[in-house]
Amino acid sequence: MKKYFTLSFILLFIAACQATPTAAPTLPAAETPQATVTTAPTEILPPPTVAATATSAPETIKISANDGMTQLFVPAGTFFMGGMDVYRESDELPAREVKLDAFWIDQVEVTNGMYNLCVQAGTCRPPAKLSSDNRDVYFGNPEFQDYPVVHVAWYDANAYCQWAGRRLPTEAEWERAARGDDKRNFPWGDEPPNQFNSNSINLVGDTTRVGSYAEGASPFGALDMAGNVWEWVADRYRPDYYGKAPSENPTGPADNEVFSTLRVIRGGSFQDDWVILRLANRSFLEGPNPSAQPTDGAYYGKSSAKIGFRCADDN
Repeated sequence: MKKYFTLSFILLFIAACQATPTAAPTLPAAETPQATVTTAPTEILPPPTVAATATSAPETIKISANDGMTQLFVPAGTFFMGGMDVYRESDELPAREVKLDAFWIDQVEVTNGMYNLCVQAGTCRPPAKLSSDNRDVYFGNPEFQDYPVVHVAWYDANAYCQWAGRRLPTEAEWERAARGDDKRNFPWGDEPPNQFNSNSINLVGDTTRVGSYAEGASPFGALDMAGNVWEWVADRYRPDYYGKAPSENPTGPADNEVFSTLRVIRGGSFQDDWVILRLANRSFLEGPNPSAQPTDGAYYGKSSAKIGFRCADDN
């Protein structure tokens, strides 16, 4: 099943306003109470593969003073966005050219160690759970400080990026940073995911250290953009948005154009196969509901052991 979570009213909405998805061949074979962090990493290590994998010139790489993240420059340009293969679905259509201004993208997903800096600063909430999918003690465990933070809602990812002096990427920025300017299906090209280019198809069974798959680098040098964990982006989810979106710097539907709190997630996780890891694939999960009370979990939205994030920046 393509979507990470399915809501009945979204299905009704799609049925009412969408064309039937292109038929695809047969595929091959909440929130919980907050916990107190008891162990914190003492040092934030730099991303492990910057020298080996960054394809940009030195002047197009910078290090964030707030969390030590390596950021990669993505120049202004036009790229192909949307589904362009036989597995495309209706919410990936129409595929089209999109023009974007220049921006910066985090080279890797935000790690436990980085996120814990924001928690210790009193700005970010701890993850909803301190575990990962198969590890009882994950966040706050020095062994996993360079692994992607999980169990963070969209609210938390957004708060972190603001604390770090950045922001969540738009869905269009995320896709260009992952795809480059051609029509490839994966960050590394068109070869299916394997044990050398991504943490996917359940080969590991949980998250891996960020930047561990040098062969999976995108054309701009970004790592882990397919597999490891899904990534929150800034946009609200609307299944027919591509048919309405502007062709220049789209930022997702406005608040008054959606009927839910859903936010887009991209990139797939360590459990997902190549159909889900396609760069055009879109999924979603409940984001924050400002109409709810802060004591209600809906105020912050949902989180998962398979969802993390990375940030972007304009400057």
